[in-house]
Amino acid sequence: MKDIQIKKSEEQSSQPGQENKMTPEPISIRDNYNGSDKLKDKVVLLTGGDSGIGKSIALHFAREGAHLAIIYLSEDDDARQTMAEIENEGTRCLLLKGDIKDEEFCKKAVNETISHYGSLNCVINNAAMQFPAEHIEEITSANLHTTFETNIYPYFYIVKAAIGFLNENDTIINTTSVTAYRGSEHLIDYASTKGAIVSFTRSLSKSLAKKGIRVNAVAPGPIWTPLIPATFNGEDLENFGKDVPLGRPGQPAEVAPAYVYLASQDSSYMTGQVLHVNGGEIIGG
Repeated sequence: MKDIQIKKSEEQSSQPGQENKMTPEPISIRDNYNGSDKLKDKVVLLTGGDSGIGKSIALHFAREGAHLAIIYLSEDDDARQTMAEIENEGTRCLLLKGDIKDEEFCKKAVNETISHYGSLNCVINNAAMQFPAEHIEEITSANLHTTFETNIYPYFYIVKAAIGFLNENDTIINTTSVTAYRGSEHLIDYASTKGAIVSFTRSLSKSLAKKGIRVNAVAPGPIWTPLIPATFNGEDLENFGKDVPLGRPGQPAEVAPAYVYLASQDSSYMTGQVLHVNGGEIIGG
């Protein structure tokens, strides 16, 4: 895909950001991506599915025949647009607005998904927040708590609520990050939560292997999503993603097919693993 030209003026004032205000607009799915019913009639619960990587996952899953339940925080316009695009693929979409830091809301979201669709086959933990800080002394207690309470606690809340509805051959997919492997000097708390997600994925996969429920993760590199203009500014925003070997930030459409693979029978002999879609960074793990 072509290089993305990001301007300093694209910064947004609050997280998790709004896709409908981004220029250039992220590419959520390629026109030439042809679905083949890999996920036909599967029911998928996805956090942070209104925009960015989450929206792209939702559209790819819909094109593969899945029905979606999308959790989002507050971006109503983005959520409604994503719902319309999912339904345009010929599948169904349930919007669930709320804060995943609240365990009771997470339980409610799972129960509403079951009530609406009657089943659940795939859980995708994807939503995240980040607060850049140049030095650890600059990480406020409030931002530290928000980062952990958004990025890792809900993984436990949602899986605990959903596990009783998942069966053999069902899947759980978690979004970690390249920062979990190479670190990030200005995202110490965020990278720490992403490292926790790697350990969560590996441990949960062992716990559920006997039940035939597979647990894997995807570790994206720099991807052009609403979270980026909502958290970076100035030169950091303009130079975003240019330091990877491919020399550019990635598009959500370049990440989402990895989730399709992990949710489908194509990956039936894979659990406890992480797929690295990061523009060419060579990392361990």
